Amino acid sequence: MEASTPTPEVTTAVAAATLPVVAAPSGRHMFSSRWTVRDILGREDGGVGLVDQEGVVAGWIRTVRFGNKGKLAFINLNDGSLITGLQVVCDSNKEGFDQLKATDCSAGASIWIFGKVVKSPAKGQTVEFLASKVALVGGCDPLTYPLAGKGHSVEFLREQAHLRARTNTFFQSKGFLNVHTPLITCSDCEGAGEMFQVTTLLNNVKKPEEVARTPTGEINYAEDFFGKPSYLTVSGQLNGEYYACGLGNIYTFGPTFRAENSNTRRHLAEFWMIEPEMAFYDLVDNMDLAEAYVKHCIQHVLTTYPDDMKFLDSVYKGEGGSLLARLEHVLATPFTRITYTEAIEALLKSGAKFEEKVEWGIDMSSEHERYLTEKIYNTPVIVTDYPKDFKAFYMRLNDDGKTVAAMDVLMPTLGELIGGSQREERLDVLRQRFAEHKLPEEPYKAYLDTRRFGSVPHSGFGLGFERLVLFVSGVENIRDAIPFPRYPKHAQF
Repeated sequence: MEASTPTPEVTTAVAAATLPVVAAPSGRHMFSSRWTVRDILGREDGGVGLVDQEGVVAGWIRTVRFGNKGKLAFINLNDGSLITGLQVVCDSNKEGFDQLKATDCSAGASIWIFGKVVKSPAKGQTVEFLASKVALVGGCDPLTYPLAGKGHSVEFLREQAHLRARTNTFFQSKGFLNVHTPLITCSDCEGAGEMFQVTTLLNNVKKPEEVARTPTGEINYAEDFFGKPSYLTVSGQLNGEYYACGLGNIYTFGPTFRAENSNTRRHLAEFWMIEPEMAFYDLVDNMDLAEAYVKHCIQHVLTTYPDDMKFLDSVYKGEGGSLLARLEHVLATPFTRITYTEAIEALLKSGAKFEEKVEWGIDMSSEHERYLTEKIYNTPVIVTDYPKDFKAFYMRLNDDGKTVAAMDVLMPTLGELIGGSQREERLDVLRQRFAEHKLPEEPYKAYLDTRRFGSVPHSGFGLGFERLVLFVSGVENIRDAIPFPRYPKHAQF
């Protein structure tokens, strides 16, 4: 079996774009070569240098109006990359024009457009985008969309925190926008229930029976500080998605908490996560970004701290020989990309003996992950398309109905460094996944709203910062990769 090892490339948005396939069966590589509004209007020449160049844009409709007796549509398109919108013009003989007149193709809906940049005859703008093909990506019911209309107050937007990133209240700088997501949450991102609870109900209680109870004997969380069960977050992802679905590309970097009774060299109860979320990214784009980011971090450390790295190399006692040689090998080698099914087949074909039996449907352990990276491929490995049964509810269901568009980045000597996926953007399928995981919908109402109002394909991943430090530094235990480690029965200093 041969695994594909494509070389990751950073898409240059100002290059000539090719028409992506909107309805690709796998839902992959739909928007990889799109232009952002900033790529066009953010240029020093205001976009003039792109005149007559063809490309793809995608984003959310701010306004749409019709002229010339309904034969010409004018769309104000915004993708979060710039506070101003891009004017898109489409006439009635272009493919997809009729979709623009649909009820749910209104403010808040997401659309995809192929066309070219042209000089604008209107005042106040240098260029506009002339559409030759339009496709509705995610509809938005104008009767129920909270941000329909104009002139919303700050107080109102505060109650629509998951959608207000689509308004002009926020301004973003170049590239990814850093978003600070909350540490206290009322929903479980992973659906595993391994969370630390936050409560004040025990503050003035001496005995368990004194905790406030309902008439039926259950804990009365209405008397708690937040009026409902709340927890320390296991991930900033869900909140990150709210902002990615309005601002384009965001990332969050902060502490996360897992009440998992694990004492391995790779696990902590409190650790830091780097979590990017990207609108209009599919799984392939997600893999490209993850690989590029890991290599960027390694290269930055080697270049910026050469003396420190030489010292760490001199005291390195781990597997794989020289620490520096291992890191240089990672930089020079394309990551191997295989499906979960291919990974299981490779492990079975190897004939190796493992503590846990290898068969399709298992959640691979560290020994399996390391064998793939160290013995079979001798490269970092990105495994995709895992069985849905042990993956989170938010991962996009594949067409086979058995697997999801998930990805794990596995590293030699470490195992999993990154976990990510293309997110499930289809409301009906997402609700189906909630039912399968036996999760109540009420705590996730805001999350479901992002699928009701202008849903878009999007992806993201989480990288455990201490695991990255562990891999790059060569230290043996993750408890030595964080200043004050927290793990079962240990919360000192």
